[in-house]
Amino acid sequence: MKHVTKMIKLELEAGEANPAKVGKDLAPTGINLLQFCKAYNEQTKGKSGEIIPAEIIIYEDRTFSIQLKTPPAAFLLKKYATITKGANTTGHQQVGVITQAQLKKIAEIKLPDLNTTRIESAMKMIAGTAKSMGIRIEEK
Repeated sequence: MKHVTKMIKLELEAGEANPAKVGKDLAPTGINLLQFCKAYNEQTKGKSGEIIPAEIIIYEDRTFSIQLKTPPAAFLLKKYATITKGANTTGHQQVGVITQAQLKKIAEIKLPDLNTTRIESAMKMIAGTAKSMGIRIEEK
């Protein structure tokens, strides 16, 4: 059993990891940056354009393992609402609209990383994020 020395969470664009982007976070750990980038890019191949968070577990022998997470809720909401950024002032500005079906789809994508197993609860969590970003949910 290997001894874990550090755990780092990074949000990287799928298939776009390179030593320049991850160097400041991972160089101090002593792992091989090129090896990490190749492994991450291989695991996220086919998801280009998406932000895929990674949990990197670093062991004392300077080896590592990568656990991929689901894209951030804010990223998915912006993608489905076709907007580039959320509202500047929460509750006063509406910047986009998504349907109830899109909300459910986002909740299904995020479900493995949320602290619930019920889709209804996941939808409420995502709806809260949408509201704070200025995205309205249509009842369709």
